[in-house]
Amino acid sequence: MTSSVNQLTVPVGPAVAAFAPSGTGGALDLALAAARAAAAKTLEETSVLDVGDLLGITDYFVVTAGRNDRQVRAIVDEVARCVREAGGTQTRRVEGLAGAEWVLVDYGSFVVHVFGLEARARFGLERLWSDAPSVAWDSALAGERSQG
Repeated sequence: MTSSVNQLTVPVGPAVAAFAPSGTGGALDLALAAARAAAAKTLEETSVLDVGDLLGITDYFVVTAGRNDRQVRAIVDEVARCVREAGGTQTRRVEGLAGAEWVLVDYGSFVVHVFGLEARARFGLERLWSDAPSVAWDSALAGERSQG
């Protein structure tokens, strides 16, 4: 099942699990694929937080931002495409896409938060979850892909 909002198609519906097929990694690999996809569409910082020990309902948060609602939607679309290509399943839930101020894309084992710039500053998700370890990832790879 898919949901189309403002010409953006994002898969939604029940997910079995947001894990890659056996041998290709798992939740972390998919969260990193989402981070790279997001970073390829924005110049804003994209971070990955390991919230599993603190939250218990998901393992990772991917946090990024777009400069306007069109860019926010483009980031969400690219994340969905890249996670699907990396072996991830459909999203469990997508919230906030209509307003594009704070879009939450729930894959079960990780959640992608795509903010508008003002909303990211206002809500300070990274500050709220400052006890969560930050996962190092190579954002340079995303930049190479977007230029290539």
